[in-house]
Amino acid sequence: MRTSFIKWIVLAIAAILFFARFSPFSVVPAGHRGVVTLFGKVDPLPLDEGLHLVNPLSQVVKIDVRVARADSEGEAASRDLQTVHTAITLNYRINPALTATLYRDVGPGFEQKVIDPAVQETFKAVTAKYTAEELITRREEVRGSIRALLTEKINARAENALALDEVSITNFRFSDQFRQAIESKQEAEQLALKAQRDLERIQIEAKQRIATAEAEAASLRAQKQEITPDLLKLREIEVQSKAIDKWNGVLPQTMAGGALPFIGLQPGADRLR
Repeated sequence: MRTSFIKWIVLAIAAILFFARFSPFSVVPAGHRGVVTLFGKVDPLPLDEGLHLVNPLSQVVKIDVRVARADSEGEAASRDLQTVHTAITLNYRINPALTATLYRDVGPGFEQKVIDPAVQETFKAVTAKYTAEELITRREEVRGSIRALLTEKINARAENALALDEVSITNFRFSDQFRQAIESKQEAEQLALKAQRDLERIQIEAKQRIATAEAEAASLRAQKQEITPDLLKLREIEVQSKAIDKWNGVLPQTMAGGALPFIGLQPGADRLR
């Protein structure tokens, strides 16, 4: 009885394994494509997402076709022979319609076989066109050049089965001596810029002082031109008029110098007394 039970258990497990291996059904999950192989031959038409009826003797390799990320380290020499290190990040995806072609021609390790070598070759080729300083100051141009050449190389290696979405240059790293030289140059440029600004400020202030002095001189010349003999006589009459307004009508008993303080009195004033 016990032996019979164990026998049935073994047969059940064997049946499960058999149907799992040779099942006529295959499920391709979301974001994947199924590559069907039969005795080593690859079917050029990949399976879409969902449930499929396949030959029980065939194998279905499920390949992710969603956006993936690849990180690579690169080292190259710039045009001025400076050693440059960088980290490059790629966002790429497999062309779903060419999944079977990629699997047949490149295999499952396409990142190591296609992407990494293309990144190394591209970085060396592009870096050699720029000086170390230009790699920093023209960063966007460098990134565009890397992307264009990298796309060309990947398409040639993978027969357009890989699509490059984005390329990011994480950082450029140089030797300690070069970094110190760059820092010294930037410091010198900042000092020169400050000196230039100080000189411009001093020149502007000097021009302002000259303009102020010229305006004051012009004002004095104008005032001097306005002072004429007639103006002086008018000012004298105005002073005498103010004195007459303040006079109480009584002449002083004694006069210093024998002169009267006012002139131009009308005749007959003695008769009024």
